[in-house]
Amino acid sequence: MINSMTESLLVLNGITFMKNNPLSLCMVLFLFAIGSTVAIGQEQKPIDIGSRRELFVDRFLVEKLDKAWLQQGNPRDEGVAFKFDLPWEGLFCGYVTIIQDGDIIRAYYRGSPKAGADGNANESYCCAESKDGKNWTKPELMGFDHEGRKTNKILANAAPVTHNFCPFIDKRPGVAPAEKYKALGGTMTSGLIAYKSADGLSWEKIRAEPVISKSMVPFPYMFDSQNVPFWSEVEGKYVCYYRVFKDKIRRIVRSESNDFLTWTPPVLMEYSTDGMKAPIEHLYTNQTSPYFRAPHHYVAIAARFMPNRRVLNDEQAKAIKVDPGYFKDTSDAIMMTTRPGEGQTFASVYDRTFLEGFVRGGVGAQNWVSRTNYPALNIIQTGPAEMSFYVNQDYAQPTSHLRRYSLRLDGLGSLHANYPGGEMITKPFIFKGEALSINFSTSAAGGVLFEIQDTTGKAIPGFEMADCQEQIGNEIERRVTWKKGGDVSALAGKPVKLRISLHDADLYSIRFHRP
Repeated sequence: MINSMTESLLVLNGITFMKNNPLSLCMVLFLFAIGSTVAIGQEQKPIDIGSRRELFVDRFLVEKLDKAWLQQGNPRDEGVAFKFDLPWEGLFCGYVTIIQDGDIIRAYYRGSPKAGADGNANESYCCAESKDGKNWTKPELMGFDHEGRKTNKILANAAPVTHNFCPFIDKRPGVAPAEKYKALGGTMTSGLIAYKSADGLSWEKIRAEPVISKSMVPFPYMFDSQNVPFWSEVEGKYVCYYRVFKDKIRRIVRSESNDFLTWTPPVLMEYSTDGMKAPIEHLYTNQTSPYFRAPHHYVAIAARFMPNRRVLNDEQAKAIKVDPGYFKDTSDAIMMTTRPGEGQTFASVYDRTFLEGFVRGGVGAQNWVSRTNYPALNIIQTGPAEMSFYVNQDYAQPTSHLRRYSLRLDGLGSLHANYPGGEMITKPFIFKGEALSINFSTSAAGGVLFEIQDTTGKAIPGFEMADCQEQIGNEIERRVTWKKGGDVSALAGKPVKLRISLHDADLYSIRFHRP
């Protein structure tokens, strides 16, 4: 709500704007346009978080921060997952999708040993497998030949869909076993063709005609990047995020479908940061997917492309043997989120709380060429407290490979305060459950405390911060307790706020639930 006003300043939802600055006023209008829950003369409507896990990757729950802030996670470089070193793979492998199916993890990717037009006959679709996401093999699947030998290509002679084939496990209730896996692939010429599979290895077209065609998309160029479909359990429909060009900038759009065959016209995604418009940058791939521990959070670890931002000179490029056409731009990875389950306005906006790079180019000239550092689709769990995502690196070079990066579970971002300490107060919300559990880490000197308040900010008796047991340590899930215990069921379904005090600590997620 509007908190105070002077002749020169306007304070809206804790953000200060110059009253007479046209750009600042535009930002105010944009804040309302993307779904501010506050209107003049009205109280905030409590957010229903149920028993879902809430990550600290956006300001959706944040009402006030005081000497604490949201901090982007810091991925750890775990080295090469596997090399693209087979004859049908090569320098131009790309558009990787990671899928976990039971105890098998598969990496699907385009094989392309030499440069060519999108969807050319030299492109094939390949598969690698792993039990743990760290050690990979490339099974020689029967059915396709490469120069007289059986290969692991799972989709061949299917140009142009092999250029950017993007599979997923269809989790729609009641889906037929023969359609457990679905996929989209194709170029602007062909449109996006739908495929199905029972096992993720043998594929067939659902129909010959494209399900999303050029005529449906009111932009000058589309489909040549990775087109990302999935079933949304939160929305109860299929969605697809794909790239277009608008005003000569690579942008992302979103289409929806109830049956995977009939799709809505695309809606252009916008970008916000702290309620204001975020910079519009070239995003080459979007890699949007539901976060596996909190599917109402869609996470996009996207490739940010910087055209004509040249890092290497000719001699450096020659030394790493990069293809001459692929070193005059550079790229990295950024992280965004979106919450379509919160309404149509949220569905068309990516939150860019963190504008900085999520994965920077590594040491060495090979990391600063065109179209390298492109993330694979999906995040998977690779240990009791660890999750991993993967990045296509050394593009257009003999050393082309897929690299693994790890984070702690829920560690995409955190609420952080330094040694002096800080606080956060949430917006009003209602929850379900009997316990508050947290994913957190502190130093030996640090700690985290919690207070449950009513909507006016008054501490609820029994849940005052003075009565909270200080949380010290490093755990993925710990139950918060007060002097009278940790049972919060008496407050379930009632509008409350959470006051969080922390010092030398990070809070990665919270969840009200039944233990």
